[in-house]
Amino acid sequence: MGLLISILITFLVVILILYLVDRLPIDRRAKQIVRIIVIIIGILYLLRALAIF
Repeated sequence: MGLLISILITFLVVILILYLVDRLPIDRRAKQIVRIIVIIIGILYLLRALAIF
């Protein structure tokens, strides 16, 4: 049950951060880079939570 909650919270935080990045008044290229970084960090956190990485 704790694992499911951890995955859900991680997913929601990543979605929230991606939404906030989209609202920032910065260059399109910079937004794309930040999105990629956020997604990679989210995936790494999920892998760590699942004890795969």
